[in-house]
Amino acid sequence: MYKSFFLLILISFGLQAQNSFTKQDSLRGSITNTRAWWDVAKYTLDISVFPETKTILGSNTITYKILRPHQTLQFELQAPLIIDSILQNKIHLTYTKTGISYFVNLTKKQKVNNTENITIYYHGKPKETINPPWDGGIIWSKDTHNNHFIATANQSIGSSVWWPCKDHPADEAESMEITVTCPTPLINVSNGKCTRITRNKNNTTSYTWQVNNPINDYGISMNIANYAHFNETYKGLNGDLTCDYYVLSSNYLKAKIQFKDVPKTLKAFEYWMGPYPFYKDGYKLVEVPYLGMEHQSCIGYGNHYQKGYLGKRMGLSPWGLEFDYIIIHESGHEWFANNITCKDVADLWIHESFTTYAESLYIDYYYGTQAANDYVQGLKPFVKNNKPIIGKFNVHNQGSGDMYFKGSLMLHTLRQIINNDTLWRTILIDLNKTFYHKTVSGTEIINFINTKTKIDLTPFFHQYLNTTKIPKLILRQDGNSITYQWENTVANFSIPVKVYLKNQEIWITPNANNKQRIKGKLDDLKVDLNYYIHIQKE
Repeated sequence: MYKSFFLLILISFGLQAQNSFTKQDSLRGSITNTRAWWDVAKYTLDISVFPETKTILGSNTITYKILRPHQTLQFELQAPLIIDSILQNKIHLTYTKTGISYFVNLTKKQKVNNTENITIYYHGKPKETINPPWDGGIIWSKDTHNNHFIATANQSIGSSVWWPCKDHPADEAESMEITVTCPTPLINVSNGKCTRITRNKNNTTSYTWQVNNPINDYGISMNIANYAHFNETYKGLNGDLTCDYYVLSSNYLKAKIQFKDVPKTLKAFEYWMGPYPFYKDGYKLVEVPYLGMEHQSCIGYGNHYQKGYLGKRMGLSPWGLEFDYIIIHESGHEWFANNITCKDVADLWIHESFTTYAESLYIDYYYGTQAANDYVQGLKPFVKNNKPIIGKFNVHNQGSGDMYFKGSLMLHTLRQIINNDTLWRTILIDLNKTFYHKTVSGTEIINFINTKTKIDLTPFFHQYLNTTKIPKLILRQDGNSITYQWENTVANFSIPVKVYLKNQEIWITPNANNKQRIKGKLDDLKVDLNYYIHIQKE
């Protein structure tokens, strides 16, 4: 039913199933000695884009703080892009290269607590994406009026596919300045606020955007088109939030109607997850020539102004046609992905599980909890359980695409275990408050939830994230009693389950070690369906 969506999962995650990894995987995916000693303070990216030749030319100045002495600095830039020179204090630096990783020999003594800069000049024809956004790179396309329509999408492949950077999620730049020069009358839209527009003599225009919050590398984007622009002000929890919309001129009227979902989305998500995390940088929805991406404060939109996902509902529930999937899902990533960012892509479930579950929170806010329950339950048939959700650490390896649907079902099960929506909402809000603009590990998230709930949920998360086992609740009639017990679980797995015996609500807490029992007939027992478990009556 959703062939294109599952194709994205296969492309994004299926190719990551390898069990052997290369030196390049470790250089890309780990905090090497040549990365650990310095912390990115700011990127200053300045590039010119030449659509006719599909090439770029530019530089990136990396401002960094020195954490400990070292004289070799590692950054990434992917072929076929070419380094022209690397300078520090106007002195040309030498470097070596392994795969996409460059190792710069610094001649100036690097002193702890000092802040330094290096500038990397480069050019070339960056990788062109084949199936964006899942196959990363730059999209060079045309709109219906034959105007250039260009965008970046690089979540999996990495932002080093089009600009040089410390391409690892654990180190976010504290701020960023992005200047993109393109042919007039094209407009470039990037993250943050536009601070300067310069009309150049060579019939080009330079657009400078300032990001005033920490930002993950893959969340940085450029989007170039003959855009029409409109905006509005959302009255949010932290005051006025500027919402800017950039769309193809031919879609202006459609967008004025469809983007009414934006303030609705922000209202629902601020209720459930706390204030929008980037008031200083505003909120932008930008039309792109692919489905969409959660670029921070600059969300890529390509759902063709339809409800659902490309006009289809997500899952089996009809509630999936009540909203524009890309607006709601990608906006949810502003909280989980952009505000709270995983330290290693092996923990990408932090981004996708919480954001997929946020779709149901939107439904809950406007249509009620039962509608939200129905929406999540409609995802069950699409879980593959072919490999664990968590990938391999330190080798840039993502886990299973089940981080979307199974991850959502896991969190929905957690909501039932907590059985207190006030506490559940508090947990989601406090997660975004405690880890505000931070990079985190999955273990930190789990420990935080354990503390808030006062329940050791470590086996629960281990069950759903690290294995493909689905807990099986075995129910048997034994005389005038019903026995119940878990099977197919990890050690110490024990969660309460709501059941109804003759329509009376009862909570049971099975375990795997021994049978427990309640009086009654099995035919009179119904298990609440809002758990991702298998039920076997014998």
